Amino acid sequence: MERKLATVMFVDLVGSTELVASVDPEVVRRRVTRFFDQVSGCIRAHGGTVEKYAGDSVMAAFGVPQAHEDDAERAARAALAIRDQVAELDLEVRIGVEAGEVVVEGADQTFATGGPVNLAARLQAEAAPAEILVGPTAHGLTLGRLVAEPLGPRELRGFADPVDVWRLVGAADESGRKLSVAAPFVGRDAELELLENTWARAVRDRRAHLFTIYGEPGVGKSRLAREFIAAVEGATVLVGRCLPYGEGVTYWPLAEMVKAAAGISDDDPAEEAMEKLREACGEDAVADLLALASGVLEAVSGERSAQEIAWAAEQWATELADAQPLILGFEDIHWAEEPLLDLVEHLADRVRGVPVLVLCLARPELLDIRPGWGGGRVRATAIELERLASWESETLVDALLDDHEISAEARATLLEKTEGNPLFVEETIRMLSEDGTDGAERIPDTIQALIAARIDRLPGDAKELVQRGAVIGRVFWAGALQALSPDVDDLARSLDELVDREFVTIEPRSSIKGERAFRFKHVLIREVAYAGIAKADRAHLHRSFATWMKERAAEELIEIRAYHLDHAAALYEELDGSVPPGLATEAAATLHRAGRRALAREANRPARKLLRRAVELEPTLERRYDAARAAWRLAELPTVSDEMEYVRRLAQEQGNARVEGQALTALAEMALLRDADLPRGRELVERALELLGSEDSEDRFDALTIRARIGWWLGDMDDYERFVRLARDVARALGRTDLEATATEELGDAAVVRLDVETGEQLLERAIELADESGNTVVRARALHARSRIELLCGRLDEAEASAQEARELFAQAGVVWELGRTLNNLGWIAGRRGDHRDAERSFREAIRLLKGIEDRGTLCESQRGLAMTLVRLGRLEEAEQYALEARTTVGAHDMTSRATTRMALGVVRAAQGREEEAEALFREALEILEPTDLHVIRIELLQALVDFLRSEARDGEVGAYEAELAELRPASVAA
Repeated sequence: MERKLATVMFVDLVGSTELVASVDPEVVRRRVTRFFDQVSGCIRAHGGTVEKYAGDSVMAAFGVPQAHEDDAERAARAALAIRDQVAELDLEVRIGVEAGEVVVEGADQTFATGGPVNLAARLQAEAAPAEILVGPTAHGLTLGRLVAEPLGPRELRGFADPVDVWRLVGAADESGRKLSVAAPFVGRDAELELLENTWARAVRDRRAHLFTIYGEPGVGKSRLAREFIAAVEGATVLVGRCLPYGEGVTYWPLAEMVKAAAGISDDDPAEEAMEKLREACGEDAVADLLALASGVLEAVSGERSAQEIAWAAEQWATELADAQPLILGFEDIHWAEEPLLDLVEHLADRVRGVPVLVLCLARPELLDIRPGWGGGRVRATAIELERLASWESETLVDALLDDHEISAEARATLLEKTEGNPLFVEETIRMLSEDGTDGAERIPDTIQALIAARIDRLPGDAKELVQRGAVIGRVFWAGALQALSPDVDDLARSLDELVDREFVTIEPRSSIKGERAFRFKHVLIREVAYAGIAKADRAHLHRSFATWMKERAAEELIEIRAYHLDHAAALYEELDGSVPPGLATEAAATLHRAGRRALAREANRPARKLLRRAVELEPTLERRYDAARAAWRLAELPTVSDEMEYVRRLAQEQGNARVEGQALTALAEMALLRDADLPRGRELVERALELLGSEDSEDRFDALTIRARIGWWLGDMDDYERFVRLARDVARALGRTDLEATATEELGDAAVVRLDVETGEQLLERAIELADESGNTVVRARALHARSRIELLCGRLDEAEASAQEARELFAQAGVVWELGRTLNNLGWIAGRRGDHRDAERSFREAIRLLKGIEDRGTLCESQRGLAMTLVRLGRLEEAEQYALEARTTVGAHDMTSRATTRMALGVVRAAQGREEEAEALFREALEILEPTDLHVIRIELLQALVDFLRSEARDGEVGAYEAELAELRPASVAA
């Protein structure tokens, strides 16, 4: 079977029953025969095919078996001709016309089924005598060519929603000759000069520059980049493309660059590939992380974050550029996943002392997913390629036509329809050249229709290969095509024909050793070719290609294989209602491996999709846990609570202590963050520690860290520090500097709370050093957040804001919502300390929005109380009361810190409202709650609030004892 864009027409003879009853049968037979002859003649004359005769009706298809770029227009003109010629027989017809995707049995078959068939039939039944009704798709494809009157939406039997309908009136008689191609470089001189100047600055300043070329498909982004690169001398040029499909292909462009630089083929044995990579990298740590990102290694000493991979890419690029100026080209970056976008921006920000140009090609939709792309960077440039000006299009057309002749009318039509899009110009003229006729033909309205027509004109084997290649992707291999098309007699000849006709180009480097690689000349060619394949055939071909990949590059391209197996499974599920058992098993296992690799790279969102799909196809305990773990990484707290509870019960039933312990650890954190239930959290995490045992592991580190947090919330800093030190010991035993940095940062934060400022600063600086060694920017952000709190305490507001802003940026890049909320709170306090209460309000409101979205309670109550106190300073007491009361509702019953601070906030509101007795009672309750704790930094805040209240009440004589306690608690370095 094959899928095609076709146009369907139904013609029905009006009044046939009356005709039979009132006229001699022999006369009737002759008139009806002439009717069918006239109808079929008009259909064939316009390039259509009579599908079937049914009584006194005719069904015709245009675009089956041979597609044309103007099939909808051919059908409409045939309908007009039928109406006029049948009228000469003193007969009338009703006609319905609609276009769209249909399914045919094979390339040489005409029998079509699909939505357009049903709609065309309904339109014919709806039409009045001598009326031609046209559906929305056919009308869109013929817009500007035909005269049609809108009839508005019509209720049609069998269609749930009204359908827009037009009455076909007529068509202008047009003539012109289409004719044809190696496109010259036209009209981009200013853009090329800017690109060359940016490169010169990168080389001169020895700094990384980010240059983004935006433009719609076919407008010439790749051609501009090729023209620039062709003129560059003495530079290393590495190019990678973002894939438009599949999950877990986060670092595919980086992988292409790394492998090209190291001379690695995708089918190299892992040991050989790793050896090549280590030879190409100055440090083993960099090689290990790049191996993980590029698929050379399954995992490297546990999981690594996106920030670590970005750090490794930075080191790798710096080393390459130190030897020779470097250009890194990222194609189709609008398809990139967030971690890759973060990595590109990281390279642009952090690579220094060497000449690097990061060149990105993107459609404008990149700005929909990353509105701030390149913004705020002094070494970032962006240009948008507009369509060619009319005179530039004329220059391009003249160059492409070369010595071919074309009428002035056809030339004007070509310029009008292609609207300055170089690809459309090139493909249209190529089609004219291939057509080989001197007669006038219509220029197609869409490039998709044009490409479909060109594909249909290919010889059988070449057409089969272009469709098989489309299943594989933008780049494909000759060996894979041979596996998918074993009956093609001369594969090399057919591929050469596709190259000659400029459907595909030869790739200079194949990522699979010994395989000749090809690339579709434009992504639209691939998309149109793929759309022409029946879904059943797609399913078979995706699975067959996955089998070929397993034989040639099993683990190195696991994400791509997972995509093809998943696609095959989804297609079978859609067609048959179920997935073949063997395919479900293979696809689930492959998706699981790809998902775990994505988790190892901190590509958490694609990991979640991959792992959920693996569970859908064939659920296992490990897959359920890994899918829930991805949600945990994404701070999807309600989802984690539900899925981890199911995993816990299942693990307990199966006697799997390790997975049960892992699930309990996650549930303990949910109890803290989502429910603020400390006793339940402690019970769960202590049970987890029992199940996980005493062996050092990352799972045990996580459990110890969460157990420590309970001590913090209870105000028991000794308990907190004891468990953090145990976690630090585990990190050191594992040799994990990122985990050690986390534990060191938490010890530094504890010192700050105790007001041991000197020790806190030392620990936090050490945490930053460890984080930088590991490349873990999330840990660096945590340490910066804690350092900003010290700087705020000491009154160093500029430094506090700088640290907090850097932390905010890093947390935002990593998508760590809970940590981002904490940092926004800190920025709110800094702004308030400066007296900029409106800026403080913005920070607290943003924190509330984020934290409510993940159903957090532990940090949310602090955001709410911060906003309440800020609103008091802005004089908005009613709203301040609302947030102060919300904070009291949000805070957990055992959270000593926030129970005290939320009482203080409500006390501030009550004092401003003139409810002095309530205010004083709340201040004193807050101090009483903190009495048994070591939360000195919080106690200072509460004491100061009480002192300010008493002074506002002219009770200066009562403040002495509190001021003495403040003086005793507050170190000299802490600002009053």
